[in-house]
Order: sequence, then C-alpha cells, then structure tokens
Amino acid sequence: MRLLKQLYIQVLIGLGLAVIVGFAAPATAVKMKPLGDGFIALLRMLLGPIIFVTVVHGLAGVKDMRKLGRLGAKSLLYFETISTLGIVVGAIAVNVFRPGLGLHAKLEAPSAIIAGASAAASKLTVVNFLLSIIPTTLVDAFAKGEILQVLFISLLVGIALTLTSKPDSVILRGIAEFQTVLFKILGFIMRLAPLGAFGAMSAAIGGFGATTLVYLGRMILLYYASCLFFIFVIFAIITKASGITIFQLLRLIKEEILLVFGTASGEVAFPRLIEKLPKAGCEEAVVGFVLPAGYSFNLDGTGIQMAISSVFIAQVTDTPFPLSQQIALFAVMLLTSKGGTTVAGGAFIKLAATLQSMRTLPLGGLGLMLGIDRFMATGSAVTNMIGNAVAVFAIARWENAFDRDQFYRFLACRDTETTVAAGEAPESERSRDRE
Repeated sequence: MRLLKQLYIQVLIGLGLAVIVGFAAPATAVKMKPLGDGFIALLRMLLGPIIFVTVVHGLAGVKDMRKLGRLGAKSLLYFETISTLGIVVGAIAVNVFRPGLGLHAKLEAPSAIIAGASAAASKLTVVNFLLSIIPTTLVDAFAKGEILQVLFISLLVGIALTLTSKPDSVILRGIAEFQTVLFKILGFIMRLAPLGAFGAMSAAIGGFGATTLVYLGRMILLYYASCLFFIFVIFAIITKASGITIFQLLRLIKEEILLVFGTASGEVAFPRLIEKLPKAGCEEAVVGFVLPAGYSFNLDGTGIQMAISSVFIAQVTDTPFPLSQQIALFAVMLLTSKGGTTVAGGAFIKLAATLQSMRTLPLGGLGLMLGIDRFMATGSAVTNMIGNAVAVFAIARWENAFDRDQFYRFLACRDTETTVAAGEAPESERSRDRE
C-alpha cells in the first residue's frame, strides 16, 4: 500500500484508467477534460510567482555581474545549438523514411481553426517577439503569466537587489519565506496530479479515438522514434559530459515525465523542476535563469515536430520541396519555434507561422496535421521538458556550479524512499543481511 503513495504510481494508475475509459466510453471520457484543464490552470497560477522568487533569490547570491553575463551568453549559445540539432534530426528522419509518400492527399479549403492559427502566426515577427518580452506594466506580466516577461522583470529586480541589498536585507528574507510558502502550495496542488492526468488523457483518447492512432500512423511513429533518438543519443552525450547519465536524469524526473505525458503540457513540470533541481546539486542561480529561459528558447521537441510536419505536408500533397527550400524553411524555424509552446497546440501555431512566412508549402496542408496534433504535442512537451532539465545540468557543469556528489545523494535518497514504499528494505539493510 505504501507504494501507492508515490506520485508517479498514482499518475500511472490515472493514465491507465484514462485509456480504459477513453476506449470503453468515449462520450464520457470527453467530459473529463475539465479535470485536466483545471489542474493545468492551478499550476499555471503558480508559474509567475515561482519564477520571480527563484530568480531573485538565486541572483541575490551572485555578486559578480560578469558571471551573470557569462551565464546568459552560454545559455543562449547552448539553446540555439541544441534547437538546431533538433530540427536537423527531424529533417533527416522525414527525408530518409518519407512517411507521407504515396498518400496523394487532396487539400480542402482551410478550416476556421487553421485560419485562426494562421492569423495568430502572422504576428510572429522578430520585432514583435522582442517587444513582447517587455510587459505593459509590472503587474501585467504576472496577470498574463507570460514566462519571458516575468523572467525579464525578475532579472531586473534580482540584479538591482544584488547591487543594493545588505546581507541582513528584510526584502531578501521575505522573498525566501515567500518561496517556502509557494512550494508548500505546490505540494497541495500536486496531490491532484493523478486526477489531472486522468482527465486530460481521457479527453484526448475519447475525442480522437483509435482511428486517429491509425490515421497517419507512420508519421506519428517516425516522430516518436526521432524524439527517442534525440533523448537517448544527443541528450545522453550531453549528460555524460555533465558527469551523470541520461538514465539517472530520467529517474530523477520520472514523475514530471508522466505528468507532462498525461497532460501534453510542459508547464505542469516547471514548478517541481525549479524546486527539485537545486536539491539535485545545481546552483539555484543557474536553475532560476536557465530553466525559465529554456521554456521559451530551448524547444527541441518542437523543432523536431515542425521539421517532420513541414516535409511530411510536402510529401503527402506531392509538392516539390528541394533541399534548398528546405534549408531556407528550417532557418526560419529557428525563430518561429521559439516562444510559448509549453501547452498543447502551441507547435501547431508555430508551424502555421513558418508556412505563412515562406509560402513554399500549401497552407491547407495544416489540416492534415490537425487531427494528430494532440499526439504530436505530447511528444514535443515531454522532449522539451527533458531537454530543459538536461540544459540546466549542462550549463551548471559548464559554470562549475554542479555538485555531483549532492546529485548522487539526492537520487539515492529518492530511490530509498521508493524502495521503502514498495515494502523492500533499503540497500544498506540488505547489505547487512547478506553479511
């Protein structure tokens, strides 16, 4: 029974029940959607305050402004490099395996949903993207929950406090206390995680059904294979260079992976990651800067999805799409893949932005992707979340701000808790028994 108290076990049970209800009673399953929406809304409510207190509290200990500038430069270099690799992996996979070849799809007029996505995509220009980082007011950034805007304000406040505050600053003590309160609230909300995962997954399966899993199945399989390759090859190399293995990292964040998989939203993992990674040996200032920035700039899964989707549209519509045009399109994706794609459907709008800006592929091809977008969004969200956790460890190691011994102690402690919950003796007791 103690094993049932583990969050990841509860989420697994919720996902299992969702699959059963989704196939057995699709109409009922669709009605479960508010459970998932409500859970995501509760977590999004905490995003702004948690980013603010974590960044400000972390930067308060950074007295060297050159270190902060160096951290920003390294983060952006890392994000751009790995995001480019994601697009390259997706492009190679779809060109080699050609999942859409031979379908000869007939395009219909763009639906209202596609027209709406295209309208939103038309606003995604470089100038608008940069200006959107600046909030209208300080309060407006928190009210809208825009991660980049909150991060921008947090950096300004953190740097200002670093330069002006004294060691016994009442403001810094208050921020530390507020951080403790926020994480306690997070603990309350996470008790609803199995219910949220059940609601979101039930609605997805009940709404789209088994036919969607068959429809364009090769596309979905190729996409997930590309994501797995990226996780177990690219991320594995990066984590190895950081002093840990990809399997140790996945053990550390297994609860977050299941939550994101169930809800198709990377935001549900953010509050827990920003609390967990400092305990796992990464300096708080690095976590507070890299993780929020990564949620907007380090979207590896989104890049893979957009690259595969765009070439797939060309294949199924028999549209000539030579390598030169593909390279130009992928270059545009380096910009359009950035920004708020932490919720399901975000990558669909980014894909619309890319097609709208280049005009090399038929916009009606988006209709082919609409039916399977929920399944693609799930893979993107999980890959993005894992990629951002990897980024924190990589940049922390690069900055000599990663305590590997603390990581192993924290991981061993969590493994021991799981073992005890399962009714087994801890490793130390089993060793004494063998002796």
